Amino acid sequence: MVLNTLALPLGFQFTSPGPIIFQLGPVAIRWYGLLIASAVLIGVSLSQYLAQKRRVNPELLGDLAIWLVVGAIPCARIYYVAFEWQQYVDRPGDIIAIWKGGIAIHGAILGGTIAALIFAKIQRVSFWQLADLVAPSAILGQAIGRWGNFFNSEAFGRPTDLPWKLYIPLESRPQQYANFEYFHPTFLYESLWNLTVFGLILTLFFRDVQGKISLKTGSLFLVYVAAYSSGRVWIEGLRTDSLMFGPLRTAQIVSLTGIVLGLGGLAWLYLFDRPLPDVVSPKFDRSAITQKSPEDQ
Repeated sequence: MVLNTLALPLGFQFTSPGPIIFQLGPVAIRWYGLLIASAVLIGVSLSQYLAQKRRVNPELLGDLAIWLVVGAIPCARIYYVAFEWQQYVDRPGDIIAIWKGGIAIHGAILGGTIAALIFAKIQRVSFWQLADLVAPSAILGQAIGRWGNFFNSEAFGRPTDLPWKLYIPLESRPQQYANFEYFHPTFLYESLWNLTVFGLILTLFFRDVQGKISLKTGSLFLVYVAAYSSGRVWIEGLRTDSLMFGPLRTAQIVSLTGIVLGLGGLAWLYLFDRPLPDVVSPKFDRSAITQKSPEDQ
């Protein structure tokens, strides 16, 4: 029985149940919105837990989360709309309809980074220390959010007859692929890749906390940028709906830039033994970020 089971081909056929969980009159609860909300809540809880492990005030991460949401989600939408403007020029009301899909991860990362820089400057704390604590939550949130593409039947790859494949309904297929039913589940590829990067970052974090390795401030965020970008480069090559900058895939250009910046930053830290430029002095006052002990309260 075991041998027969092992002899079966590995196969998974994904079919979306649709973007809506349930609808009550004009009010519809969508999978995409639920996944984004879940990613935010899980991410905040995780970053606050990691902050405690580093003796950083978890309330600071809770406040930062608000800034990240305000910065990331609008920028993710603006980024997408800017490269797909022809879809919205006659339907400007759809620009705010993010529940229908159409947000760009790179736009979210850019917006979140800008928001975190402003927050760190105002709070007079190290941006890189905050970034290290947020990086695991960010990549985990991306792994969760990619499933929104599955429910919306979007962001899929080229046609495939592999044992693992994604069924796309006719109305969601590009015109040139109207006669094909099954496509690469690129949402799954990226979600699995992101979970792998999440495992790597979390392992490095706890090995550092336990004293088994010594990480320099900013290392985890740089690993996140370089590792995520490395996976996105090849996964984007399978997509049929990439945002384009002329003849080039925008996500691949940005990802290659991310790889260079991530690896360059790590080289700066470890090969040249120099700290990363920050919004505060390397000798900043840690009282705003360090969690106080019960005796100090």
